Amino acid sequence: MSSRKRITVVGAGLAGSEAALVASRMGVEVVLFEMRPKRMTPAHSTGRPAELVCSNSFKSKDPLSAPGLLKAELEMLNSPLLKFAKECALPGGKALALDRNCFSAKVEEAIESDPNIHLIREEVREIPEGIVVVASGPLTSDALSESIGALLGEDYLHFYDAQSPIVDGDTLDYSKLYFKDRFGQEDEAYLNAPMTKEEYMRFWEALVNAEIHPPKDFEKNAKYFEACLPIEEMAKRGPETLLYGPLRPVGLEDPRTGELPYAVVQLRREDREGKAWNLVGFQTQLKWSEQKRVFRMIPGLERAEFLRYGAVHRNTFIKSPLLLKPTLQLRKEPRILFAGQITGTEGYVPAIAGGHLAGLNAARMALGLEPLVVPPHTMMGALFHYITTANPKYFQPMNANFGIIPDVPKMRRDRRRRFIVERALREMEEFASGIR
Repeated sequence: MSSRKRITVVGAGLAGSEAALVASRMGVEVVLFEMRPKRMTPAHSTGRPAELVCSNSFKSKDPLSAPGLLKAELEMLNSPLLKFAKECALPGGKALALDRNCFSAKVEEAIESDPNIHLIREEVREIPEGIVVVASGPLTSDALSESIGALLGEDYLHFYDAQSPIVDGDTLDYSKLYFKDRFGQEDEAYLNAPMTKEEYMRFWEALVNAEIHPPKDFEKNAKYFEACLPIEEMAKRGPETLLYGPLRPVGLEDPRTGELPYAVVQLRREDREGKAWNLVGFQTQLKWSEQKRVFRMIPGLERAEFLRYGAVHRNTFIKSPLLLKPTLQLRKEPRILFAGQITGTEGYVPAIAGGHLAGLNAARMALGLEPLVVPPHTMMGALFHYITTANPKYFQPMNANFGIIPDVPKMRRDRRRRFIVERALREMEEFASGIR
């Protein structure tokens, strides 16, 4: 590859893969580094790009929801990864659920067949020269973390992100379960395990008293992202907490009795055949033996075999409000851009959005053009505005939500939501048309 009009992308996760593909279609050569499979992380199980390590859901498809609006905006930008996600969609009700193997395979094929992208499977230990997108993710290697830390002169923040267990569909007792989507969209997407009050209280007692993996020294002051708390942490807040969280029965009447259960555990389909089911909201740091003991107390899961246990892994992110511009460029060294969860965005689709903007701006810089700022009234623009302007003292990872959208007039909630969405789509259409 020539040295003209070239950028480097570090990390082939969601953000890095999107950045590489976006830059390539602009005619820029991309050197894409990924350390897997030569060096694995505690959360990944393959060496494929864009592996989904936690849930297989990209959240709501409804454009009147915050995740749905972000996806609609990315569709306007012709996001490569969003296209692959739709091609690998599974039944998921209102959610865009994915066959994770299909998705990562399509991303890998696109990268490996792209003549502008040179994929190098080696660990990057120092930030490369030239225009570079750092999309190394929440599990950035120690060596690269030290290099970034030395450059930034800022301490890292840590919180610990947990993944839910997946159980074997062939080992479930379907006589105790029923199919139903809380929102009445696609009932086949979710299995439900109803609980009586007595069953729930026995489960709650076991959960709050179960053994967790002993924390290592660097984990003892863990900061959990509020929207992704381990289920045992939620349960310890009181016996009713889960009834207003992942075990809430609202909308899940048992069709066999017509009654609303006291509590309901939902299992979401992981594949088309129903061979694997994810325990929704059951991210956990329990020991594996305790997960088997406690989660088998759920009706229908008494003999469940676990295809993947829940686990807690490190999530590292920088103090973006002190360090980044809304273009995702580093303030002190604008040739370097950051994207994905390392910036303090949370979730799959925000990671793709960050990769898209970073790849776009890195390519523009290589072509001698000015980097762009996404309009702040869009969900994508508001997300990057938040992570680059929030109070650094209280900065925590942020997912897409309507609370970060600026300049919203006072009006009824339904009208307010439509106003936000319609304005965002207008601004994104204008932004997208200007970069085509």
